[in-house]
Amino acid sequence: MPIQTDRPEDTAVTNARESRVARSAANELRRRLHPLAVQSPVLNGILLLLTIYALKIASAVFIPLALALLLNVVFASVIRQLSRLRVPAPLSAALILAVLLGSVLFGLYQLAAPAREWTAKFPEVARQVERKLAGLKRSVQEVNKAAKEVERLATGGEKGAPKAAVQESTWGRTLLGSTQEVLVGGGLTLFLLFFFLASGDLFLRKLVSVLPSLQDKKLAVEISHQIEQDVSAYLLTVTIVNVCSGAAVGAGLYLLGLPNSFLWGVMAGFLHFIPFLGAVVGVSVVTMVALVSLEDLTLIALAPVIYVTLNLLQEYLVLPLIMGRRFTLNPVVILVWLIFMGWLWGLAGAIMAVPLLAILKIVCDRLPRLAALGEFLGS
Repeated sequence: MPIQTDRPEDTAVTNARESRVARSAANELRRRLHPLAVQSPVLNGILLLLTIYALKIASAVFIPLALALLLNVVFASVIRQLSRLRVPAPLSAALILAVLLGSVLFGLYQLAAPAREWTAKFPEVARQVERKLAGLKRSVQEVNKAAKEVERLATGGEKGAPKAAVQESTWGRTLLGSTQEVLVGGGLTLFLLFFFLASGDLFLRKLVSVLPSLQDKKLAVEISHQIEQDVSAYLLTVTIVNVCSGAAVGAGLYLLGLPNSFLWGVMAGFLHFIPFLGAVVGVSVVTMVALVSLEDLTLIALAPVIYVTLNLLQEYLVLPLIMGRRFTLNPVVILVWLIFMGWLWGLAGAIMAVPLLAILKIVCDRLPRLAALGEFLGS
């Protein structure tokens, strides 16, 4: 007895009927959920606040994770080049971590003694600065006293000046706690970085495999490659420029006779990774050291001038000439984002702020729905 099969016409009718039923169910679900759509902005805002809160309270986990991902972006091309030479990815990752850790330890060894010396005598340095600025301080106190007298005469009453509470110094305890956090975070970062590098393109392949359409797969690969190229080029360029700028600052301070000029040059190169705020911290430290180390007022004034001049040349001449328009971001957005990341993750957040913002701009530029945000982030 022959087996009966459905005719093509019957199959087409059945598929059309099922398609109409599915569309009808989807329209009904959309109609029932439409009143909830009004609440979506509120729910999105709550979700955003909860996400920020989670990133804040779990910073001990998210900071090493974000830093490991950034370093993975930088060294992914090195892993790929070594794999073409038949070097296994785990071995390549171990070599990269060995070089990175060795460089950091060598730098810390060279800077440990002068940094520990200046940290130990920082309270005395502050007192010396206060004594040298005693004249200016007396002038300010006289102005404040005159202002309070005018206020008293205007209000007809007297107000007692609040007494400043003297607190016991806790420099040692603070530094010890910070050192422990840095060591734990650094170890976790290296641990995560090793597995990211050893896995190669595993996560990208997994992402491509779960995306539904071929266009989405291509877009994911393009965004990943652009992030890898642009961010690694940006970090490499900025690192080289910061090293040269730090060397120039150290050389200039050495010519002025400032002690431990190599330490201040390294500090300047490191702080240049933090736009705007890093320069403020650097010039403040250099000015304080110059006040307690130099006697000539001209040399004292030249120390911050050299620092500020070299920083301005780097920010507004060297970096724009080298990197061009491709890496330019809105300076106002950078400042606001820098303050936010500094509040969220402290010094580590301030250092990672610009690369993370660059990644966000790359993603926004490649996704049509976020194109307006990408245009706003650009300069």
